[in-house]
Amino acid sequence: MMMVVVVMMRMMMMMMMMMMMMMMMMMMMMMMMMMMMMMMMMMMMMTMMMMMMMMVMMMMMMMMMMMMMMMMMMMMMMMMMMMICTAL
Repeated sequence: MMMVVVVMMRMMMMMMMMMMMMMMMMMMMMMMMMMMMMMMMMMMMMTMMMMMMMMVMMMMMMMMMMMMMMMMMMMMMMMMMMMICTAL
């Protein structure tokens, strides 16, 4: 009888240990998944920020180009006026 009880106890202990190990593994997997998700989110945010920055930079460049074109047009107009005046 005693032997059977001991065996049962040992089996129970082994089962408990296995359960604990499984739980620990599950927890670790969950943690890893969470970390991966967080990293992915961070990367997405970074790319979004970079895209926004690029868009802003492009807009600024476009504005600068437009200003330069306007200035060139004004200069050309002034030159034309001066030429006409001198011609007259």
